[in-house]
Amino acid sequence: MHHEPHAHPAPNPVAAPGTAPGTGPAQPPAGCPASAADPAGRPPAPELFTWEFAADPYPAYAWLREHAPVHRTALPSGVEAWLVTRYTEARQALADARLSKNPVHHSESAHGKGKVGIPGERSANLMTHLLNIDPPDHTRLRRLVSKAFTPRRVAAFAPRVQELTDRLIDGFAGRGEADLIHEFAFPLPIYAICDLLGVPEEDQDDFRDWAGMMIRHGGGQRGGVARSVKKMRGYLAELIHRKRASLGEHPEPDEDLISGLIRASDHGEHLTENEAAAMAFILLFAGFETTVNLIGNGTYALLRHPAQRELLQKSLLAGDTELLTTGIEELLRFDGPVELATWRFATEELTLGGQRIAAGDPVLVVLAAADRDPERFTEPDVLDLTRRDNQHLGYGHGIHYCLGAPLARLEGQTALATLLTRLPDLKLAADPEALRWRGGLIMRGLRSLPVEFRPEQP
Repeated sequence: MHHEPHAHPAPNPVAAPGTAPGTGPAQPPAGCPASAADPAGRPPAPELFTWEFAADPYPAYAWLREHAPVHRTALPSGVEAWLVTRYTEARQALADARLSKNPVHHSESAHGKGKVGIPGERSANLMTHLLNIDPPDHTRLRRLVSKAFTPRRVAAFAPRVQELTDRLIDGFAGRGEADLIHEFAFPLPIYAICDLLGVPEEDQDDFRDWAGMMIRHGGGQRGGVARSVKKMRGYLAELIHRKRASLGEHPEPDEDLISGLIRASDHGEHLTENEAAAMAFILLFAGFETTVNLIGNGTYALLRHPAQRELLQKSLLAGDTELLTTGIEELLRFDGPVELATWRFATEELTLGGQRIAAGDPVLVVLAAADRDPERFTEPDVLDLTRRDNQHLGYGHGIHYCLGAPLARLEGQTALATLLTRLPDLKLAADPEALRWRGGLIMRGLRSLPVEFRPEQP
């Protein structure tokens, strides 16, 4: 996969580099001066959302937590939003029914139209998905799709995830070097979610291309992403038609998710075709880039913390999975795949962290900041795979808690355990300073992760 050249926008205290699902145009607004020390004698506010910030946002988040835990800022798209950085307020905001997920509540909707949410979802008629709706529709749709993510269904899927993991590692294990994002972390969740949805194997590479376009254009204009979304929408509508025509009278024991959604809608659950396509789309969208980043960020953190990585390798060799279980949660907390929770909009005036938030104002909960709040976590900047008290917000909180969390855990655990067991001497093949993070607002992930290891003997 080819990436666009790495752009360097002008530093800006209140802008974001590039785009990801949920942001605006790539360039920050011109002419935003750097912050000066304020009259109260506080240290100067850090520059948020520069490329330097993207590489390590945690010091800036620490400043916000201490000095401006609920902070209004202009994003590069020109949309203004509140950033929530402390754990207590973050958890409160994630579960507050007055903060709607539906963009119709955005007070600047004329100005902000198409600047919040996923590029192209509006024009492709994919708005009615779980990340954009509130109860009662959210409750109804979530109940339908949650059947696919029961612990039993996910456990039954474990051998398939293992098979995919091994197949991908087989592709580079004999070479002694790899880019773990493009050759491993990226394809694994795509193939897994395609299997789960019931996308035929011969079509899965198309999905891989569309998904690649979404990630690749994460740092550029929204047009490329919107085109991919449109293609995916057309494909899903056609697949739903094909599956509906061939659906038997009784469900198969391991029926795929799209067939299950069609069956539910044909049995009085009133799932419209738009809703079914939107549901399949958001499961792909939400279930893929997050897992790419979980595997990528997680592997990178272990490579940067050799003592912790050695601890995990020893426990895996001893056949003990307990450290893997607590470890994946700690990697999620320490440098998780989702930096900011998806957009919320105040439906009425409310107070959060002492700030008055007007009806219609967008609110962005900074999960990455909340999960390193020293008020909640002991030594929050330390990676400790044995951490027990770890109620991180990496999967969100409240009614929008990540539906696919069991699958993400399974994929993350399988990927890391297999990688560390099969390639025990894995090491970073680049200067950490030279690694680039994908510019954007919602997601946090590396563009590439070059590694070296002793080649596996055939």
